[in-house]
Amino acid sequence: MKKNIYSILAVLLCGLLMTACSDNDYTELDKGHDVLTLSASQAAEVLNEASHASEAITLNWTTGSNGGNGSRIYYTLEMAPAGTDFANAYVAVDNETQVYSWTANQENLNALLLDKFGGNAGQTVNLEARVTAAADGIEPQTSIVSFAATPYTPVTTTLYLVGDATPNGWDAAHATEMKRTDNGQFTWEGNLNVGNFKFLTTLSEWIPSYNKGTDGGLVLRTSFDDPDEQWQVTEAHFYKMTVNLLTSEISYVQTDGEAPRFDNLYFVGNPTGWGFVKMQKDPLDPFLFRYGRYFEQGNGGEFKFGTSEGAWENMLKASQANAPYTDTNMSFIAGYDPDNKWFLQDSETGKAYKICVDIRSDKERMMMREFTPYEMVYLVGDAAPCGWDLGNATAMTATESPYIFTWTGSLNSGELKFSCDKQSDWNGAWLMNANGNDVEPTGDVEHALFINKSDDYLKNQYLTVNIGDVDNKWRIMSAGTYTITVNQLEETVSIVKQ
Repeated sequence: MKKNIYSILAVLLCGLLMTACSDNDYTELDKGHDVLTLSASQAAEVLNEASHASEAITLNWTTGSNGGNGSRIYYTLEMAPAGTDFANAYVAVDNETQVYSWTANQENLNALLLDKFGGNAGQTVNLEARVTAAADGIEPQTSIVSFAATPYTPVTTTLYLVGDATPNGWDAAHATEMKRTDNGQFTWEGNLNVGNFKFLTTLSEWIPSYNKGTDGGLVLRTSFDDPDEQWQVTEAHFYKMTVNLLTSEISYVQTDGEAPRFDNLYFVGNPTGWGFVKMQKDPLDPFLFRYGRYFEQGNGGEFKFGTSEGAWENMLKASQANAPYTDTNMSFIAGYDPDNKWFLQDSETGKAYKICVDIRSDKERMMMREFTPYEMVYLVGDAAPCGWDLGNATAMTATESPYIFTWTGSLNSGELKFSCDKQSDWNGAWLMNANGNDVEPTGDVEHALFINKSDDYLKNQYLTVNIGDVDNKWRIMSAGTYTITVNQLEETVSIVKQ
């Protein structure tokens, strides 16, 4: 990251975009006589999922006029198919101030064309956009611009391995899920047996599926009358598999490694009333599971870890009875005994802790330490109001909980992550995108990746990953007003467009 260049650009952008800097002198802003004018800058007319994250259209407008009376000017941007007089229009900007542009990438514009405007893949849709400027004491002003775009049919967002070569065989209801890394791109690592495999797009549904084409690549099978060719594994081994549905490419190669024995892990003990609480699998290392919890005063006692919800066999336990929470030694016990557990003293409660469990065979570890929340969380990135200027990063708003912060405001299209300490060398504490780099927010509460690049305790939890190289960011696809909520203890983030 070219931090110095980004910092300079961020300061300039704050002044140009007027999203975060002082902007209260409305008489000076528009001088009372600016004509509202909407214009379109189109980067792509024929949309392509391979370029889904790139810009498709940007609509810009001038400030318009408030008649020189100093009133705020409120903007509304609508879009609709041409000739409909904006009936059932999509409202992209809804009565907002100090917003003078709207951008959509190819994926978001494609979704609008198909889902909102009833478009069909491969057929051009003619659209109109209208901006309305309203201020106290004057008549609303409008400006209209036309543009066109041709949508595509997006590929599946889920993909599953099925076949006698795969872990769950030909059971379509329990096919092995692959990890989506980008539009049309999926990865998986694990053990394959001798046998055949193909890909399902939906659990329990045999079509549509992706099968082996005549050139060895991927071909979409949409009918049971289509050929059902499959890939063949001739040697049982640990494989790394990558699939790109947009280019029809597949790769599965043998590699050294092992798959985790368990897909899930559960915290269970006195603090949960012996209920099983699912832990979060680490996004960088599938052998690590994490859990953050505030232990109320007097709510300590014994605890251990289950590998299957409700099952008291096949558990991960302490290596001694009443082990202190600082004891990292852990053993996998297939039966019921011995039943050694960790014990959190009452004097150690009234605090928050973060737990990390490593389930590597013969290297099992339980790592637990007290968590002190950071006093503030900050927005960083070119989507944020002050861009990559870390020193002036946008602060969120504290809540009654010391772990939860919120923020509502305007985001630009671009990258976003969260700093917990604004450490000037960029090697401090961060909340990053757990789903990869430049991946769009889900709009729901999602697990975040917390890393502190200066914390040796945290760095040593990762045996195979250099967290100093990790820089995952969310990609804000469409500018607008967003509400963000961050939970430091549970390591979750929600980024919701209003």
